[in-house]
Amino acid sequence: MKPNLSALDRAIRVVVAALFGYLYFAGIVTGAFGIILLVLGAVFVLTAIVSFCPLYAMFKFSTLKN
Repeated sequence: MKPNLSALDRAIRVVVAALFGYLYFAGIVTGAFGIILLVLGAVFVLTAIVSFCPLYAMFKFSTLKN
């Protein structure tokens, strides 16, 4: 796995994941949509930690400057 996420991309993913978590745990978004946001937030955090996005790799896209 070659990293394909820049520091800015990683930071944005963590902020969006935190927002999704807040929306769910504050009870603003509930039900199936809330669970979907929570799972998506977990995926964002995981991809930010490992600096690799499989979707970016599939489309041969990278925000990382070489």
